[in-house]
Amino acid sequence: MRLLQNVQFWHNSRKAIRLRRINHSNILNISKGSVLQRSLSIIGGGSGRSVAGFFQYFPGLNVIHRALFKIKMKRLVIVCIILMVACSGCTWFKTKDMQSAQELAFDGMDEFNKRNYKSAIESFEKLKDWYPFSKYAILAELKIADSHYHLKEYEDAIFAYEEFENLHPRNEAIPYVVYQIGLCYFEQVDTIDRDQTSARKAIATFKRLNNKFPDNENAGKAEEHINKCMKILVGNEFYVGLFYYKSKHYKAALNRFKAVLSRYPDVGVHRDALLYIALCKDSLAKQNEKAQNK
Repeated sequence: MRLLQNVQFWHNSRKAIRLRRINHSNILNISKGSVLQRSLSIIGGGSGRSVAGFFQYFPGLNVIHRALFKIKMKRLVIVCIILMVACSGCTWFKTKDMQSAQELAFDGMDEFNKRNYKSAIESFEKLKDWYPFSKYAILAELKIADSHYHLKEYEDAIFAYEEFENLHPRNEAIPYVVYQIGLCYFEQVDTIDRDQTSARKAIATFKRLNNKFPDNENAGKAEEHINKCMKILVGNEFYVGLFYYKSKHYKAALNRFKAVLSRYPDVGVHRDALLYIALCKDSLAKQNEKAQNK
């Protein structure tokens, strides 16, 4: 009897162990399926409510889920920002009060032709800002420079022309742009008793125009402006030379008159320069003679 009881107990124990193994295996399978289901719900956007209680027993997986969610949200925000920046100048954000690029171009040209240059600049600036990739943007850039030139805002005009040249170095309007830069300097040339930096820059710009584009339509005008600037520079040299001569600084005066001969031989002041060179030499000789007699 005792033997039968022991055998029955042994069978019951084996069955219990087998059941425990089966239950443990099922738990592992359920757990694996829950992790996979949860991961798919994260990627696909599912709720995952059926396995919400699972994370109570595995808090580490919940941290991973949150981290993945944050990464997805950050990527979404970055994509949205990039799209907004890329389209900020496009018509996607156009409001009812915004004009089209063509309308702004026509308005700007109307104001320009009426000599309302400030209003023209406003229209062209809007065109540049709102439609930077429009076919009318190049027109706006050029006409902004022209408007500043007509308003005698020469520094602003030079900046706008040079910006156009840098942005569009092969554009067909470049010879005109270079000529206009030269004109801006030429218009700022002052009287012979003033600084002549503008005259020198004008000469350099007009020479660059004629060297680079010898057949441009403004080549003749550019050459005339060069000659005028040269005469002004000669006049400045002569003015300074005469000042030194009258102040009895004959050596300084002599150097100025010699510079006139060497730098501007074809301007038409050759004879006057030679005359004052002789006078300066004679005065220097007399000074030396007096110094020796003392």
